[in-house]
Order: sequence, then structure tokens, then C-alpha cells
Amino acid sequence: MSSMGNIWSKRFLHYINEVQKYMRFVFTGHIAIVFVFVIGAGGYQYSEWLKVAPASFPAEWLVAIIVGLILAFSSPTTLIREPDQVYLLPLESKMSLYFKKALNWTFSSQIALPAIAYIVAIPLLRAVTDLTGSQIWMGFGVVAVMKYFNVQIEFNYRYANRGRLIWIDRLTRMLISILTVQTVLTTGLGIAAIYVIILIAYNMSLSKRVVEQPVPYEHFVKLEQNRMMRFYRFANYFTDVPHLRGSIRRRAWLDFVYRWIPFKKDSTQAYLVFRTFIRTDDHFYLWVRLTAISAVIAAIVNIPVVTWTVSGALAFATTIQLKYALLSSGEFRMDMLYPVSSAQRPLAVATLLRFMMFVQAIIVTICSIKQPQFFIIPIIIIAISELTLRMTKNPSTN
Repeated sequence: MSSMGNIWSKRFLHYINEVQKYMRFVFTGHIAIVFVFVIGAGGYQYSEWLKVAPASFPAEWLVAIIVGLILAFSSPTTLIREPDQVYLLPLESKMSLYFKKALNWTFSSQIALPAIAYIVAIPLLRAVTDLTGSQIWMGFGVVAVMKYFNVQIEFNYRYANRGRLIWIDRLTRMLISILTVQTVLTTGLGIAAIYVIILIAYNMSLSKRVVEQPVPYEHFVKLEQNRMMRFYRFANYFTDVPHLRGSIRRRAWLDFVYRWIPFKKDSTQAYLVFRTFIRTDDHFYLWVRLTAISAVIAAIVNIPVVTWTVSGALAFATTIQLKYALLSSGEFRMDMLYPVSSAQRPLAVATLLRFMMFVQAIIVTICSIKQPQFFIIPIIIIAISELTLRMTKNPSTN
């Protein structure tokens, strides 16, 4: 394959197929229902708040900070693989075409997030500022231009510096992006153009350094591996990803939990299950994230039915995913060498899930304490968790 365009096309097709293969498990029926409720409730709360928003509210700065933060994170999607460090060396002089296609895809795939954030903020800008429609949409155009240059600059910086001190580059671009958006919304395009010119000059200086250096394959390979691993970990919350290896952390600050488990033979599996849950990132952060989402929604959405629905759906998702994750492990465990009854593990998993769902119910209830009938939330969480635990079949254990 001598054409870099063909190499990119084949890699891109494989990448899209890989993403689609797992995303169809993510956007299932119950998740779609949760999204509909959350978006609807959030939109209603937002519209109600706009009716009483003070005229002195710093909308321009808020929009600029949020959009600027998003713009600064413009990591390139290169689809570079580890064997490329050897097999693409003869074609290194033609890699510019490959990277051009990669950056076009990076911009196309990442522009949606800052665009959505800005569009959502348009009602706020209309409500508390004197900006005209043309001024607001001019700001949208500037956001698109800033995203393009942020993508180009981050790629060139990573290329020229092998990713070293990338946080300095991002912080610099973040400040410039914030000032640009804020300026275009307050004083107009004239002064904002100065910040855009600064970005262009910065990008040109990095481009000159890029020409003088070889392709940093190792850095781009590591960047791609980390990006895909984040995607696989996300997809693993909804379906099994066979080649995913979870990481383990000590978490000594949670050792006190083990003291509650009696020191006897019948509690062997309980100790192992609690220890597995606490130390395994995939299991622990799954519970943390779903609990955090439920708590945030309970705190900001004042529509009881929506809060009940979301809390119940996330309680179901937490219980069923942790149950299958803890019972369907195909890895060798030390307890397989000892005369411990196989019936202990399902009971230990049930004990862990009841404990963690009780903690989740407490956290979400505290966050929803200002809502009417907030006391119904823990009942819903515990009831749905218990029903899920009892009515779903146990996967085969090893």
C-alpha cells in the first residue's frame, strides 16, 4: 500500500466498525428513556430559570469559560498503530497526507461538543444581554474557527514536543480561547481577531518545528491506545469487552470496610468480593459514576417523577452490571483451591450489592432533600435494586 489515503481509509473504516459494534449496546432502550427524561427535565429547568435570571448575570464569561475549556481539549485522532513504527518508516515523507485526513476527522468529530454547548447558551445570551442575532451567530462562527486551530495546534505541539508538558499548551490555548469568545460577545470581532492571530502565529511556529522532526510514532501510538482504552472501559459498562484488562488500585482509605466482615470460614467469599469491588477500577468507578449521575440529577432537577425515573433506572443499571461483572469472571481465583462452597459467592455478591445500593440511596436522598416527597427516592432505589438482584439469573461462575 503506497497510498497514504488508502491506508487512512481502511483504518478509518475499521475504527468506525469497532465503535459501532459496541455503541449499539450502549444506546439501548432503557438508556434512551433516561436520556429523554434528563434532557426534557433539564430543558424545562433551564427555561424556568431564564425567566428569573438577573440582567447582571455574567453570561458572556460563563459561556466563554465553558466553551474555552472544551476547545482546549483537542487531542488528535491519528489511528496510528504500534507496527507503524516499523512498517510506515519508508513512507514517512508521505505521512503529511495521512495526518491531514486524521486532523480533518478530528475536527469533524469534535466540533459538535463546543457547538452544542454554545447553542444551548444562546437562550441565556438572548435573555440577559443586548446581543443581536447576528452578533450571537458571529460568536458561533468564531468558536468553529477556534476549534479548527486548537486541533491543529495540539497536533503540532504533540508532534514537535512528543507530548511533553502538554498541559502548558492546553492551559495557554484555554486562556486564549476564553478571552476570544468573551471578547467577541462583548466588544465585537475586532479585538477578538487579535487573539485569533496570536493562535495562528503560535501554530505557524509549531509547524516549522514539525517539518524538522521525524514522526513521533511512540507518542501517537500511546495516545491512540489510551483513547481506545477509555472507549472500551466506557463500553464495558454496558456489554462485555473481551480484550479489556482492568486496572487495580490499593485504596487503603477503604480498608475499614473489611473490618465489618466476620473473620470466619463462611465469610471467605464476602471478604474476597468486597476486596475485588473496592480494588478493581472498572467495578468501583462504575458504581461511583452512576451514583454521581443520579445524585447530580436529584440535586438540580425539581421534577419528582423525573428524579424517580432516573434514580430507578440507574439503580437497575448499577445492580445488574455489578452483579454480572462480579459473578461472570473467567479469571483464576485463589478461592478455587480451597474447600469453600460455590454457593457462597452469589450470596457474598448479593450482600455487597445490597450494601452499596443502600449507600447509593443515602447519597442520592441527601442530594434531593430539597425536593418534595424526596423520601420516596431511597424506597425506589432499594426496591428496584432488590427486584433486579432477585429476578435476574446468575451467570455461570468458575
